[in-house]
Amino acid sequence: MPVDLLDEAQRALETTLPERGDDYRLGYHLSPPAGWMNDPNGLVYFRGEYHVFYQHHPYSPQWGPMYWGHARSADLVHWEHLPIALAPGDAYDRDGCFSGSAVVEGDTLYLIYTGHRWLGEPGNDEHGMHQVQCLASSTDGITFTKHGVVIEAAPHPDIMHFRDPKVWQCGDHWRMALGARQGDDPQLLLYRSQDLRQWECLGRALEGRRQPDGYMWECPDLFELEGRDVLLFSPQGLEPDGYERWNLFQNSYLLGRLGENACFVAETELREIDHGHDFYAAQTLLAPDGRRLLWAWMDMWQSPMPSQAHHWCGALSLPRELSRDGDRLRMRPARELTALRQSRQALAIGTLEAQSRRLEVRGALLELELELELTGSTAERFGLALRCSDDERERTLLYFDAMARRLVLDRQHSGAGVSGVRSVPIAPGQARIALRIFLDRSSIEVFVDDGAYTLSSRIYPRPDSQGVSAFAVNGRGVFGEGTAWSLADLKL
Repeated sequence: MPVDLLDEAQRALETTLPERGDDYRLGYHLSPPAGWMNDPNGLVYFRGEYHVFYQHHPYSPQWGPMYWGHARSADLVHWEHLPIALAPGDAYDRDGCFSGSAVVEGDTLYLIYTGHRWLGEPGNDEHGMHQVQCLASSTDGITFTKHGVVIEAAPHPDIMHFRDPKVWQCGDHWRMALGARQGDDPQLLLYRSQDLRQWECLGRALEGRRQPDGYMWECPDLFELEGRDVLLFSPQGLEPDGYERWNLFQNSYLLGRLGENACFVAETELREIDHGHDFYAAQTLLAPDGRRLLWAWMDMWQSPMPSQAHHWCGALSLPRELSRDGDRLRMRPARELTALRQSRQALAIGTLEAQSRRLEVRGALLELELELELTGSTAERFGLALRCSDDERERTLLYFDAMARRLVLDRQHSGAGVSGVRSVPIAPGQARIALRIFLDRSSIEVFVDDGAYTLSSRIYPRPDSQGVSAFAVNGRGVFGEGTAWSLADLKL
């Protein structure tokens, strides 16, 4: 890779930084210094630090030829932006270094990624594309050397979309899962290698059909979790179904078994892993202590992105710990995130009878913990209004809807550009809903009942919309004791 391409991209970032607007700038979520960010790539632990790479366009806040941005942290809280790791420009990746993964062998960090070339007009799939799988390496975790193409062609000539390699060690060899599309049907391909350079195709681990499975499975991740194999991926082309699948694309998972014949046998139905407006391309890493950690792109294609006017766009979710609860996955905030907590304040709301009450807590960067007591509550709806303006015309609502028996995240009045409602079910007979809420300048992440469900969405309120209210509509709402913390502004 010509070094000047990386230097040029880094200079572009540094030139843009003085012009960057920070009204929506996240205080403790990882986002690009400037320019565009999407999928997390190459999550890895190397020489005592966590490394997160991500799809990045340093020249503008719009999607463009993809680079790999790079950050690292010793504690999952404080992140250091490092120089851009990969730049497109070689014959095999001239139009983009697309998503992939990272592994460590010995003292070397390897990146495995998709090299992308348009065969006609850039951005036009109808004119075709060529995608190959590529390798790069580093001994210091900062400067990377490209080694070129390691998988030149898909196993069938009708496969044009062929990307997002996830590589992991399995015994004495490496395995790779790849998303592919043959015609309008999605596939999961599986490969094997002894040295990360020569790869043998083991075949189709899983096949789908345009209906009901979508047309492409992006960003696959295949791993074992508490005795079951998990296939985490991002299907494109699914239709909305009841309360589910209302985003343009989804982030979903299956539990099952990866057999000796390299076939994945699903044992559960397809489920969304997060039920908010903005969550895509989730990837995981295995931490040194055995935890399975997950990050996702906390945005969605074709969604409003007001920060583009401020010369940056995109963010990653908070790191989450994955566990299994029977046939479902549970996501909790990484335990290290308690280090963000600063001043503490009790939330003593009690009972509200068909009224709204402004609370004393206020802020753009907050963590809230409280319970909604369903036993004894008669309100049609009750919950919280967050990031409220003084006149409460701007607000993000989180409440229990008794008639639908769902917890609802409503961002109809959440600020610039955004709208829409998302929700998760509350089981009949459930006595209370436990909530843990993280607010940042332009995001909300809600963990429901110890991570049984999560809702992650971008919001874009004005900087001075920092109020919090509790409310109950047409009846009595009972709130359990709660706590609020202001959170550190790390200006990541």
